[in-house]
Amino acid sequence: MQFDGFTYNAGLPTIAAFQLKCQTFMTQTSVFPADPKWEGEGTSRIPFWAYTREDLYKKELDRFFYNGHWCYVGLEAEIPNAGDFRRTVVGERSVIMVRDPDGSINVIENVCAHRGMRFCRERHGQAKDFLCPYHQWNYSVKGDLQGVPFRRGVKQDGKINGGMPKEFKLEEHGLTKLKVATRGGVVFASFDHDIEPLEAFLGPTILGYFDRTFNCRNLKILGYRRQRIPGNWKLMQENIKDPYHPGLLHTWFSTFGLWRADNKSELKMDNQYRHAAMISTRGEGGKNADVVSGVDSFKDTMTLNDMRLLDIVPEAWWNGPTAVMTTIFPSLIIQQQVNSVSTRHIQPNGHGSFDFVWTHFGFEDDTPEMEQRRLIQANLFGPAGFVSADDGEVIEWSQEGFEQKPAHRTVVEMGGFEVEDADHMVTETLIRGMYKYWRKVMGE
Repeated sequence: MQFDGFTYNAGLPTIAAFQLKCQTFMTQTSVFPADPKWEGEGTSRIPFWAYTREDLYKKELDRFFYNGHWCYVGLEAEIPNAGDFRRTVVGERSVIMVRDPDGSINVIENVCAHRGMRFCRERHGQAKDFLCPYHQWNYSVKGDLQGVPFRRGVKQDGKINGGMPKEFKLEEHGLTKLKVATRGGVVFASFDHDIEPLEAFLGPTILGYFDRTFNCRNLKILGYRRQRIPGNWKLMQENIKDPYHPGLLHTWFSTFGLWRADNKSELKMDNQYRHAAMISTRGEGGKNADVVSGVDSFKDTMTLNDMRLLDIVPEAWWNGPTAVMTTIFPSLIIQQQVNSVSTRHIQPNGHGSFDFVWTHFGFEDDTPEMEQRRLIQANLFGPAGFVSADDGEVIEWSQEGFEQKPAHRTVVEMGGFEVEDADHMVTETLIRGMYKYWRKVMGE
């Protein structure tokens, strides 16, 4: 008789052995735990199921995107004139950012109050009002219901047919309106109208780095990139909170010194550890044996045919650092990598996928030469960028590993177990910090 690759002969001793083998087989830890628990208090061992559970993902949407958090929706420069609008998302909920005739900005949910249709189909445009094509309900750019066809019924043969009940009031059936905050030309919105002010949400440390980029200069939109990455949305927050990988994964960073472990650097967090800034000053590149020895991404013989990609011109507003990557939890990354400046918007769609939208910008007072430099250096980034294409691939492959064995865990212990600011890049402290916050809010 065979069981699980073992041969058993008849007789009581072998029957006992068989029973023991059965018991052992039945008590093995499942690859797919029925009741997963995050053991212990720390955040250096993140369970794979944190990236694979659909029920957990929906809980994240409720707690991080729809309550208690400011979410990025766009830049004021995208809607400069009254009636200009841009369709975007908060979490998975479609919203419209629109410029009001009085110059203010409204953010309204793209769901008709009548039958729930996503009435706005254009990605951007110009409108005096919004009309749902299904039954022609009409809304102002503030989201107020303005008109309902046949509201008073239809007169036929001397009588009125149909119509809305006399109790129906237009003012009770407008679109869902989000609370809006703007700073430095950046627009945030929240479904939670009791949320703390944006400045308090960011905290003084991260607010300082935010204002460093958005320093009251008028922004100029240079272009967009969009990609869908088959991975959990948190992985992109982690990726930009992770200074450990850039000088190992990215050939451009390790070879040309744009972002490498031997660069002068700092890592800063807000007091709740949800937001972070990675600050670095470009090195000279070349071969520093301490950081490139055995690193296969370092290409000693690699040269450029077009030096404009690395034609860096220091700008006064940098105040020294050549790169600052700021993560604002849950949905925004602000990138200043040498002269390339952009926002990156994380738009989740299921536990294992998210859209990633890049908005490249400059400033209205840029010279033509600086604008061209920003555009050229933007080729380092985006879905086909010389650097960022690597990130999309490794996130996809990580997600594949998580789905394969969700009962397993990551090891986020470079630099130790603690959560604290750092003056070097050889650490995963920012990721540990994010999950300290995540566990508190999620109750996991």
